[in-house]
Amino acid sequence: MKTLKKSLKILKKVGLGIVLFLTVYGIAAFSLSKITVNSDAENQSKDVAIYIMTNGVHTDLVLPIKNEIKDLQSEIKYENTKAQDSTAQFLAFGWGDKGFYLNTPEWSDLKFSTAFNAAFGLSTTAMHTTFYKSIKESKNCVRIELSKDNYQKLVAYIETGFQHDESQMPIFINAVTYGKNDSFYEAKGSYSLFQTCNSWANAGLKAAHQKAALWTVTDTGIFCHYQ
Repeated sequence: MKTLKKSLKILKKVGLGIVLFLTVYGIAAFSLSKITVNSDAENQSKDVAIYIMTNGVHTDLVLPIKNEIKDLQSEIKYENTKAQDSTAQFLAFGWGDKGFYLNTPEWSDLKFSTAFNAAFGLSTTAMHTTFYKSIKESKNCVRIELSKDNYQKLVAYIETGFQHDESQMPIFINAVTYGKNDSFYEAKGSYSLFQTCNSWANAGLKAAHQKAALWTVTDTGIFCHYQ
């Protein structure tokens, strides 16, 4: 009986600890996402247009395929065939948990092990790239105009998210994709409750000296600064 009571006390403390952690985490995630950094950001020259795009959960950074600063298509290809489409004009980048990306095409496919590993930084990450022929602005797709200098900083930030082979090319993942215009690459870093796909995109905006949240784990924490 004493052992049972002791076990129940331990379980109660663990439960209270989890509730306290989730409460503090939720408050921090909400409040810190509302604090704007680079609130006075203004690009003296509007040389390159990029986009931030969300599917309602996940934020992508969308860049032009090619300009005088960078030819992205020289390194990033279409899915398994690695074919190129000359009509594509934009390339979206999304960083995230590799297990979630590759093994969870639908929410119904989500496994507890995948969610647990992602939440606590126990799995590797991947970069998801998607080609677009055109981009349409909406509440879920915001256009941002950057100076050449800030655009170069954004490109450099994205490139540091990839793992590279001996020839300094991104490491392609031969995996099932979401369509015929996307591909996956090995990425650096670890996904967790504190570093999500949206945290990564938010940090990219910071690197480019654009408006961003002090810290966010959600897409709304990014887009609220561009309303």
